[in-house]
Amino acid sequence: MGIEIEDKFDVPPDYAVPDLSRLGRVVGPKSHQLVALYYDTTDLRLAARGITLRRRRGGDDPGWHLKLPTAKGVRQEITAPLTRGTKQVPPELAELVRAFTRGAELQPVAELDTRRSVTVVYGGDTRLVEIADDRVKGTAFGGTPTVVRWREVEAELLDGDRALLAKVGKRLRKAGATPSEAASKLARLLAPAPPLTARTDPGSAGEVVVGYLAGQVAALLSQDPRVRRTEEDAVHRMRVAARRLRSALKAFRTIVTGTAGVQDELRWLGTVLGEARDLEVIRARFTGRLSGLAPELVVGRVRDRLGGDLGGRQQQAYERIREALSGERYYALLDALDVLVREPELTRAAARPAGKELVDAAAANWRRVTKAYDTAQAVDDPERREIAMHDVRKAAKRARYTAEALRPALGSDMKKLAKLAEAVQEVLGAHLDGVVAQETLAGEAATARLAGEDTFTYGLLIGLERAEAEQAHARFPEVWARTVRGVEKIL
Repeated sequence: MGIEIEDKFDVPPDYAVPDLSRLGRVVGPKSHQLVALYYDTTDLRLAARGITLRRRRGGDDPGWHLKLPTAKGVRQEITAPLTRGTKQVPPELAELVRAFTRGAELQPVAELDTRRSVTVVYGGDTRLVEIADDRVKGTAFGGTPTVVRWREVEAELLDGDRALLAKVGKRLRKAGATPSEAASKLARLLAPAPPLTARTDPGSAGEVVVGYLAGQVAALLSQDPRVRRTEEDAVHRMRVAARRLRSALKAFRTIVTGTAGVQDELRWLGTVLGEARDLEVIRARFTGRLSGLAPELVVGRVRDRLGGDLGGRQQQAYERIREALSGERYYALLDALDVLVREPELTRAAARPAGKELVDAAAANWRRVTKAYDTAQAVDDPERREIAMHDVRKAAKRARYTAEALRPALGSDMKKLAKLAEAVQEVLGAHLDGVVAQETLAGEAATARLAGEDTFTYGLLIGLERAEAEQAHARFPEVWARTVRGVEKIL
């Protein structure tokens, strides 16, 4: 697996790659003949998302290549060895695109026959940038095969930096190259995909909200392959995208309506992802706590129980995630999200200018925070009041997400509002995390005690967690007062 960072250029048939020797030692050109067979569903679901899946012969890296876009000009590449047959995609790659295929069969949709001339810029013995000059014959399948020929140049960053890639691009453009509008060779060959997002009036509240929803749907989908590969922070990012979507649908219900069912399913997905994420967080928390203790204070099997035992539970939670992500309920949610951004049910308010309409939405969400706070403070029983304060934390998170969604359209005030809401969320979250950690430690200590193990370290850790939770509880009044003053200046 690797990250591919490249710039693509269209060039005329008589284009000459310029001299790049001032940028480093130049080696090449070296010629290759590459034949790549591309796979997709019949309705080109992968291509619509900028994903390419191919089986390629020839060159220095023959094999199966799956390329997943992560940012403009940046793609994650996952490879598998070349197989003898062409009928079946390697199962490990087919698994990674299930969020996009959703049960539809993968089959060949195009073939690219490329005559490639490769030049490499070195810095000493280090390969910095590779320039590929490609003469391409593309054949699109389906109905009557369509054949297209063109020439293009790609500059791919290897072990250099982006500044060097920019200098290479500048020289290529000066010689007559123009930046390509096609994200890939396959995108150039195939018919343009229909828009994934509904057209809305420029500058309208609908444009802002639908654009934000589309961005979060894309963020959720982009994490699906990473979750399946158990990559670091993938579950967290996917869970955040689901939460942001659900929060936005609640916050902007005066703009986009008819989303109750989608909200319920996003809550389900968040719950599926939550168990593994919570175990991941608390294991890292306990590891940090233990590493901060003197060795003589760490006794018994405490490291095994707070590391390996919880790790086993985390792996079981991951298995449940994989099962859920391969089920019809998940596919139905993804289908519903596609419809949500492509054909949203917009209210009349969606056509109004974004400014006042969305400021009102931000203000309404902050009022939810203050209402939850007032409700909690009216509770006399300390334990019940603490439970009620969880609602304040959740309301603050929603207010933060709402302000962050509006920041591109409404500017610095929403940035300030998001920071203020985040401060409330974080101090209440710190208190809650300490309480949950104490409960987990108490449970693990009880298990250890039944096994006849020394539980001294558990008691020490519980004391540390209690102290931190109490500190957060003591900080809250000051944070709340400062936040209220700040919000009054904005709203």
